[in-house]
Order: sequence, then structure tokens, then C-alpha cells
Amino acid sequence: MSASNNKRIYLSPPHMGGNEQEYVRQAFESNFIAPLGPMVNGFEQDFSKFTGFAHCAALASGTAALHIALRIIDVQPGDVVIASSLTFIGSVSPATFMGAEPVFIDSDYKSWNMDPDLLAEAVEYYISKGLKPKAVIPTDLYGQCADYDRILKILEPHGIPLIVDAAESVGASYKGRHAGKGALMAAYSFNGNKIITTSGGGLLASDDEDIISRARWLSQQAKEPEPYYEHKEIGYNYRMSNLVAAVGRGQVEVIPERVERKREIFDFYERELGSCPGISFMPEAEYGKCNRWLTVMLVDAKAFGATPDEIRLALEKENIESRPVWKPMHKQPVFKDNTVFGGKVSEDLFNRGLCLPSGTAMTAGDLQRVAELIKRCGK
Repeated sequence: MSASNNKRIYLSPPHMGGNEQEYVRQAFESNFIAPLGPMVNGFEQDFSKFTGFAHCAALASGTAALHIALRIIDVQPGDVVIASSLTFIGSVSPATFMGAEPVFIDSDYKSWNMDPDLLAEAVEYYISKGLKPKAVIPTDLYGQCADYDRILKILEPHGIPLIVDAAESVGASYKGRHAGKGALMAAYSFNGNKIITTSGGGLLASDDEDIISRARWLSQQAKEPEPYYEHKEIGYNYRMSNLVAAVGRGQVEVIPERVERKREIFDFYERELGSCPGISFMPEAEYGKCNRWLTVMLVDAKAFGATPDEIRLALEKENIESRPVWKPMHKQPVFKDNTVFGGKVSEDLFNRGLCLPSGTAMTAGDLQRVAELIKRCGK
């Protein structure tokens, strides 16, 4: 069957819930087309209610949220910011915006997230050098929460703030609380491929009202409360627009359904492919519930008969999008001189991992098509 006869199956495309157009209509009718308006306030309130965070600031992207978070804790040039290595660069680039030095921590196999033992080693190393890390930013990889409590136990004696990169984990939970809850701040993404989307956008959440008030102020060019434009600090044009927030309000309403469907998709792939020689799947940590934003499998090429990239190319030939696991930050050319603690686990996951199509609007036929093509790649 040729690609031309098959509809395109994307990795994780947007999926509207039904009420987005109504909220957008209300935004148009109110004429709040400018960056701020009632939909922004409503979206922040909706997200606070869903996550349990007391305060939220809707922003232009998850990267912007992390940038503002680091600005709020006064990260300075030369400071050390510790982050996950197995992540997207947007988790890490904000530290470079501030002139700080990103230091990378490897994953563990049980969660694929930041290894708390290696984190403890890194913190003790920098404390012993008299260089207390300014922040730790673990990424909730593919919708699975990092082990927040273990991380906090390491950080709290030194007063190091925890900022969770929860860009991928909307709707996931850690010990019964929403992803990111328990950190000083948590950053979320609503990019087009995330579990919910505002087309582009992000959010910073905290239980500290002063933090979120400052985040909103910094995101609106740090304008002083004068009738004219006066600025005592440099701010950013990072606020979410009213129209984008209107889409977000409709999306928040369907988060539980999206998580349930993502998990069903994971279960399907695991049932269909888990018995194939050399195929295994990302584990679920015992402390939480993963949203399974993307279903990720590991391939032992020798046992299965094809490499992850050979599978990816075979799927692409049939008009199906898949993607390698994130390339670790410590293997990125731009960070070739940065320090990493460990590294072999995330390198292994990158070398053997493949993200499968996981869109919540996929049909049973779509899923079967993907699974059958993958099986054909094997011995």
C-alpha cells in the first residue's frame, strides 16, 4: 500500500474538545482581541482549579514560563542550574538566557526521569565547592512525573528551589497531586503537539501569590503603575493572548478524557507489540499516574530485527509520523562543554527509543495500521 493512498497519521496533533469555538466567539464578541482580557483570567482560574495550584500566569510558551521562573529567583551569570539531560532544549535554554551554567543529570530506568541519587551527588559536589546551585529543574518526561519528594529531600536542607518542567505532564499525577504540585513553581506547555493545546502557549503556576504577580508583571514588559510608560526593570512580551486563552478554556474541560485516551493508546500498543522479541515500553513509576502524552517503546535491534530508525523510516514511507526519543542535552553540540552526572542511561534510551503516533483522535484502524507495520519490520 503506498503512502499516497494513506491518510497522514501525525505523532500528536491537536484535538479540539467542542467548546473552544464558543469561547473564541465570546472573545470576538467582547472585542478583547488584544493580549489581555477575560479569557486569560478565566483560563488561569480554570487551570488553578484543575491542578490545585493557588495561582497561575498564562504566558506565551513553556520556555517563557521557565525563563520568568529563573528571573524571579534572580539567577545570575555564572550560577549553576541543574536540569534533566533527557529533555527538550526548551527546558534548559532559559538558564542560558540568564547567563547561567546548565549542569545535566542522567535518567534512571524506573521512571526515565532525573535520577535522584545522581542529583544528590551533584548537589553535594557543588556545595563542597561553595557554589550552591541556584535551582533544580527536572523534566516530567513524556507525561511521567519526576520523583518530587525524593528531589525535595535533597534540596530543602540547602534551600535550593525546585522548579518543575511539567510541559509534557498536564493531567498526570504524583502521589495523588497534579503534576508540578509541591514545587516552588511549575511550568506547563500548550504547544500544538501537547496533550492539550492553545496552538501555542504556556503557563507558570505557584502557590506563592507574590511569585505569580511578579510573573505577570515581568511578562508585560515590567511596566510601572504610571499613566505613562516607565520601566525600572527589563521585562518581556510573554503574556498569553485572549484568543489563545479562549482555546485553552475549551481544552482544560477535556483533560481527563485526553489522559484516559492517551493511556488507552499506550495499552493498545503494549498489548499488540509487547510480546514481540526485543520490544518493551516506558515503565510507569509506582508513585504516580503518567498521562502517556506519547507512547514510547524501546527496541533491541538484534532481537527484533530492525533498529528504531529503520522502523521510523518504514512508518514514514507509509505516511506515518514517529520520532526518536529526545537526544540528551549533554550530547548536544551546543552543550558539549557542560558538566553531566552519569549519562549512559539517557544515551541508551535515545539510542533504543521511538515515540509512536499517540494522537487522541486516532481510530482503532489507525492504531492497528501502525502496529501491523511495526510488526512487519521485525524478523
